[in-house]
Amino acid sequence: MVSKYTVGQYLVDRLLELDLGHLFSIAGDYSIDWVNNYVEPSHIQVIEEVNELNAGYAADGYARLKGIGALCVTYSAGALSAVNAIAGAYVEKVPVVLINGTPSIQKTLTFEQTGFSSHHFISGRETDLQVFEYITTAAVRIDSPDLAPMLIDYALTQCITEMRPVYIELLEDIVDLECDRPAKALKAARIFSNSESLRQSINQINERLENAAKPLIWIGVEIDRFGLREKAEDLLRQLKIPYVTELLSKAVLSEDDALFAGVFDGRSSAASVQELVTGSDFILALGVWLTDINALGWPTDFEHTAFASLDTVKYGTYFSAQVSLADLIDGLLEKGATRETRYFSRSPVQEAPEVNLTDEISYQGFYEFIPEFIGKDTIVGSDASMNYFGSLLLKVPTPRSFISQSSYSAIGYIGPAATGVCLAKESHQRVMVFAGDGGFQMTAQCLSTQTRFELNPIIFVIDNGIYGVEQWLADTAAFRKEKPFYKSCLLHRWNYSKLADVFGCQGWKVHIYGELKDAVLGALSNSNSPSIIQVVVPSTSIPDNATWKKS
Repeated sequence: MVSKYTVGQYLVDRLLELDLGHLFSIAGDYSIDWVNNYVEPSHIQVIEEVNELNAGYAADGYARLKGIGALCVTYSAGALSAVNAIAGAYVEKVPVVLINGTPSIQKTLTFEQTGFSSHHFISGRETDLQVFEYITTAAVRIDSPDLAPMLIDYALTQCITEMRPVYIELLEDIVDLECDRPAKALKAARIFSNSESLRQSINQINERLENAAKPLIWIGVEIDRFGLREKAEDLLRQLKIPYVTELLSKAVLSEDDALFAGVFDGRSSAASVQELVTGSDFILALGVWLTDINALGWPTDFEHTAFASLDTVKYGTYFSAQVSLADLIDGLLEKGATRETRYFSRSPVQEAPEVNLTDEISYQGFYEFIPEFIGKDTIVGSDASMNYFGSLLLKVPTPRSFISQSSYSAIGYIGPAATGVCLAKESHQRVMVFAGDGGFQMTAQCLSTQTRFELNPIIFVIDNGIYGVEQWLADTAAFRKEKPFYKSCLLHRWNYSKLADVFGCQGWKVHIYGELKDAVLGALSNSNSPSIIQVVVPSTSIPDNATWKKS
């Protein structure tokens, strides 16, 4: 006798088909039956998280490497705690699936018709769905077993097509009901190009690439998100034009490549990169998003920069819709334009400084000291903090080995994101992330999950006692000791290294370079738990490439 095939199994099978290996979950009575009875027996490992925000950030970090991430929460009290993580994934085009275990139809109707409430209800069946409709590319409610396959397939197809999060409301009484089996494999929908718009865009950009005296390619994060790395590399090799990335797309392509000139993020870029951008008479930006983080005091030159992203091309007053980024790159490759290699000055590789091991650590000194511990097997991550500036100039040798949420920039992201990155990475890789102390206070429980599952990220918490990046954005005079720090930017200081005793991992507190060296070596040798290194720096200390801002 053939056992019945259910909605709960359908969702698991589709997630497995998309190569999901881990599900981040918080126990909740509306979702627990699906997790226990369908996910646990499958090849998807359940990672029991400590709160929904951390689960969302972990799923985001996982998806950036794996191509899909997922979390399962319970209705309202759980799901609404994950809103900030899903919003960040939406902004940054990260394919995360949020599965929300939801009260039964009977409970919903009873509440709506009589006012008798079940726990977690707010205002009936639409509350959570309406919230997530604004921050996902598809939001569906699975309240019919007959419609479940179609709705699940629609949501997951949107997720892998748009590379953005989706929301699936899974009613507790629907999970065990019978439904059809999957009919055919899921695949991303095509991004169509208008043939005439595509032809015009290819011709115009190709002409500029051929005729420009000093062209430059600016590689953006969409090259990674939409699997266009090989095409972009082929185009660079054909054109022999130098390229830069941005913080969000740092290390999307190899930073060891002879054509790589550095990371361009406005006035925080290396001097050689700023000179290269200034001197270029045509810049082709492929998959670049314009944000204040990649501008940073630098006026964007729209007259000399062509922006091609997902399905549009913008160049000066020229605008063309329905031009697929993949088709555009293919068209430029077919044109076959090539030129003599342009010589340029690369950003200097940071050398390990000769420091007195008894000297006090500074923010800049930390980022001059740490590169010797970053190798080809290191995945680096940075939180929204003054660490953005320091990490921007680090050399990350291996493609797809840098993680930051620099567009949405939610402080506290990188610690729990490291949980997901550790689970998605290759076995030989090691995760090393840099957090600000203010952000880390928001999500410090990530150490619990990492310890529980014997994950071994190295988390540096730069302890300066302030919300440094917020003070920097508002008024930099405090860093020059011309004014006091805003009271709202002052932190209650923690002894972060002692959290290792709470969570059962390893921790160090360092003030001088000798202590820092010992701590890093100790952390590198710790293979079965997270390592937290509390790096104490003066509150007025900031990276050198952040000092350009004077107000």
